[in-house]
Amino acid sequence: MDAASHEEWPVRRLAEVSGVSAAHFARSFRDAFGVPPHRYLLTRRIERAAALLRDTDLPIIEVAYETGWQSLGTFGRTFRDVTGESPGELRARAQAAPHQRGPVPPCFLSAAHRPHLTMAVSEKRRREAAGILGCTTTTEDP
Repeated sequence: MDAASHEEWPVRRLAEVSGVSAAHFARSFRDAFGVPPHRYLLTRRIERAAALLRDTDLPIIEVAYETGWQSLGTFGRTFRDVTGESPGELRARAQAAPHQRGPVPPCFLSAAHRPHLTMAVSEKRRREAAGILGCTTTTEDP
């Protein structure tokens, strides 16, 4: 999935490749990675898109197609939902900031820029619409 994140990876296909049932694969994947396969794939696609936006001059629509989206609108909406900024905003911010990266291994840089999908994008949208997104814990003064 990491090597071909632009491809479709339904659970049935992943289970067939692994030689187990779809339910067992989904359960095992979530236990191993902490997120369902679809959310993991979405994270990888967003990571790859962010890297292409930062490091290349490809048009945004090409970045969308190259990272597995079939629609520029869906790509832009999902990208904003996950990262908090549009693809164009990320590119502009990255171009404005100097690229002064020290001798940090690329795997650490990727992990630092990895979006944290702790909830489904649809759930995030629902909460935003209801005005309840954000930290739900409160602290009271003694």
